[in-house]
Amino acid sequence: MNSATELSKTLPALAFDADLEILYRDEFLVAINKPAGLLVHRSNIDRHETRFAVQLLRDQLGQAVFPVHRLDKPTAGVLVFALSSEVARKMMNLFIADSVEKTYLAVVRGYSPEQAVIDYPLQEELDKMTDRLAQQNKAAQPAISHYQRLATVELPFAVGRYPSSRYSLLQLSPKTGRKHQLRRHLKHIFHPIIGDTTHGDGKHNAFFRQHFACHQLLLAATGLKFPHPCENKTLNIQASVDAGFKRILTAFAWKYN
Repeated sequence: MNSATELSKTLPALAFDADLEILYRDEFLVAINKPAGLLVHRSNIDRHETRFAVQLLRDQLGQAVFPVHRLDKPTAGVLVFALSSEVARKMMNLFIADSVEKTYLAVVRGYSPEQAVIDYPLQEELDKMTDRLAQQNKAAQPAISHYQRLATVELPFAVGRYPSSRYSLLQLSPKTGRKHQLRRHLKHIFHPIIGDTTHGDGKHNAFFRQHFACHQLLLAATGLKFPHPCENKTLNIQASVDAGFKRILTAFAWKYN
């Protein structure tokens, strides 16, 4: 690649389909591939938003749906809903019992170690509006994340103090479910996720926006594996990354299935 400008020309514009992509559905559960930028449900944090995954999926299926876990607004990927309150309770018990295996894909700054376990307790992040009544100054809670490096790239562009810029593609598996856990853990080990405007690196975020037309958090929930709450089988639900994420993988010649 001769220049970042030339590379950005190879990246097509993002597209969004009206209907949510359904990854799995039976009489008890439905799983979607949540687009980046879509809230799971109404929140005081984003009171101006009028579109929510719960509402869109309810209208698409013509029946009530019950979210059993959450993804941050900027995070894309596998999101599971129950089709009754009873099944929702059973699913929540699976999450509480750590019976759900979660897999994520992320692009981070720098060359990370090939694999590691991040065992770093996290203080609860409280929102000024929605957590006004929550207990303040709680002790940090245990938080553990596993990761494996899948690929690296070095670009001949000075973003910070170095003459070139390095990035890694990571597969991540959080073993606990703290708020913004992966984003905060990767910041802690000095490999912040690209596109993270809260816990990331502003210079590298700007570089991706300006040269790769990338305006999203490069973090996606690509897999969820758990015992079915009502049937004797294991579900392994996989989601492909969205067009914006895929453009980066293609641009860096990173192979990922």
